[in-house]
Amino acid sequence: MSEATGAQPYDIRKVLKALPHRYPLLLVDRVKSIELGERIHAVKAVSFNEGFFQGHFPGAPIMPGVLQIEALAQAAAILGIETLELAGTGKLVYFMGIENAKFRAPVTPGCLLDLEVEFLQKRSRVYKFKGRASVEGKTTSEAEFTAMVADPPSD
Repeated sequence: MSEATGAQPYDIRKVLKALPHRYPLLLVDRVKSIELGERIHAVKAVSFNEGFFQGHFPGAPIMPGVLQIEALAQAAAILGIETLELAGTGKLVYFMGIENAKFRAPVTPGCLLDLEVEFLQKRSRVYKFKGRASVEGKTTSEAEFTAMVADPPSD
């Protein structure tokens, strides 16, 4: 994945501006590169202090695969929000579907989980992405997923 011309990596402050997620469900720590309208490479630093490790599994901690897919979806949300210049507007990116999810290798505490996502289709407010999570180049999970940009639910 190449760096976008003139694009700077995103630190946690910029990630927080793009995503509504917060602890304990924020699963993107930084963006290494982003090509608006094309792809993103983000990172999740997997710490033993994550709450899910208490029960998954005691004595053999493994990051749940569904959370790896959620991390990919959050990276995709950053890509979508930044591409559409919607950061700070209150718009949300909603999961609509997950296809072809595969879990290839465990993710354990101390890993840097690389999250690489690219656009597959763009239609009005609905987008299809392909994502791959990996540790040191080894694929841990992958999936295609569909999301929609919309206003948050009204009270």
